[in-house]
Amino acid sequence: MKKQTIIVTGASSGIGKEIARHFLKNGDNVVINSTTAHKLEQVYQELGAGENLAMVAGNVKDKSTGERLLATAIERFGTADVLINNAGIFETKPFLEVDEAYLDRFLDTNLKGTYFTTQAILPQMLKQHDGVVINIGTPLVNHALGGVPITAQMASKGAIHALTIQLAAEFGKDNIRVNTVAPGTIRTPMHGDSADNSAGLHLLNRVGEVEEVAEMVYTVAKSDFITGAIINVDGGIAAGHNLN
Repeated sequence: MKKQTIIVTGASSGIGKEIARHFLKNGDNVVINSTTAHKLEQVYQELGAGENLAMVAGNVKDKSTGERLLATAIERFGTADVLINNAGIFETKPFLEVDEAYLDRFLDTNLKGTYFTTQAILPQMLKQHDGVVINIGTPLVNHALGGVPITAQMASKGAIHALTIQLAAEFGKDNIRVNTVAPGTIRTPMHGDSADNSAGLHLLNRVGEVEEVAEMVYTVAKSDFITGAIINVDGGIAAGHNLN
């Protein structure tokens, strides 16, 4: 399998960091990104600070960050083969308490971040007549949970799912594949010590691990005949819940 250049946003912790680690372990070049420079530097060192790793700090809602990610990938490794739009935020707030500033936070990071970073990287993929974009979504877009007030989050993530399918349609002829990987509850710093409280939401009666998401992202990145797909890595949460 040929060595590729992978760009991972939101890579300073959790799923993004593990995705970066997984591609590095399998011999690819990786460019990592996070808004927080000092956290990104820590992860850069943790992942070995090797010759096949580069980093770019910046907010993905700004297209200039995507442009710097592309410039770094080309300068260091010569190609930009896979973009993983992982940067995202998750919080709960009742619908009637959401104001414009709060909604904008989710639209900026989740939707604009995915949209404009893809817009920055895609011209290089067109030049290469080859490329993969993998967005990180959620099965909760189509499987609502009463008592979990996440309208701002779901509005932004639902847009990502729709964007995925439309981009796959627009650029399929150019050999560019676009998919979404949609995790269930995953054990990450975002959930703190409470992740296991969500076990029963999943048919497997447990939460997921970051390695399990990274493995699927890697598989999708390396599979040449998958596009326009929303792939749940969710322990069955989209299908039902475990009430035992």
